[in-house]
Amino acid sequence: MRKLLALCLLVLALLSPLRAQGAVQGPPLPDGFSALTSQDDGSLPSIDFKIGGGQRSPRSLSGAVQIVLLMTLLSLGPAILMTLTSFTRVVVVLSFMRRAMSVGDLPPNLIVTGLAFFLSLFIMRPVLRDLNEQAFKPYQEEKVSLGEATDKAATIMTRFLLKQTREKDLALIVELSGEPMPKSREEVPFLLVVPAFALSEIKTSFEMGFVVFLPFLVIDLVISCILISMGMFTLPPVMISTPFKLLLFVMVDGWNLVIKSLAQSFVA
Repeated sequence: MRKLLALCLLVLALLSPLRAQGAVQGPPLPDGFSALTSQDDGSLPSIDFKIGGGQRSPRSLSGAVQIVLLMTLLSLGPAILMTLTSFTRVVVVLSFMRRAMSVGDLPPNLIVTGLAFFLSLFIMRPVLRDLNEQAFKPYQEEKVSLGEATDKAATIMTRFLLKQTREKDLALIVELSGEPMPKSREEVPFLLVVPAFALSEIKTSFEMGFVVFLPFLVIDLVISCILISMGMFTLPPVMISTPFKLLLFVMVDGWNLVIKSLAQSFVA
């Protein structure tokens, strides 16, 4: 502590002649930056800078606003990924499949999540292409304003969400919102389509998970009946049924079947 105090006093003693002689002229600062040198009262120097300031179209936003929007988008990224894409259906079905085979944490959660993420990008590729060509590029080229680009992106996403949303779920959300029933599906607001789509995705994923679970359940029942008939009550049926489940899954090429079914479910 004493050494730190002595070092601080030494630094102050070295800086005191510089303050007495006045501010030191440094190299010129770039455009957009301005420096406020220390005054006679001994205040510390401060630096002030601003973003933007150039000549831009009134349709475009300043750099600071774009940075704020980008940070907001990144913070909402997980929620957008789970509710506005095919990620929910894919990850739930893969989790059902892993649980049905009784293999515990194989494949690990990180691999299942990564596979679901990239498979979702593959499924959402046509939608992402439309968003890029019809909303992002025109805004980047300053052909449309931010509001127009947002409306176009919402229209494209609504079209995709409505294709995967059940009529019953959409009617439930509209009824709960208290708004009048629209004449057609296309007139439903975007904020009402999103929860209806999420509800439909959960239902669809559970239905597909049941279909995946069913053949493995049959194997468990057969193995349990055989063990009971042989009087082997203390032997867990999972120890005997797991190899047969893996054998069945490999013989029918289960990974290809599951991935193909997931991809085709969105095409249909």
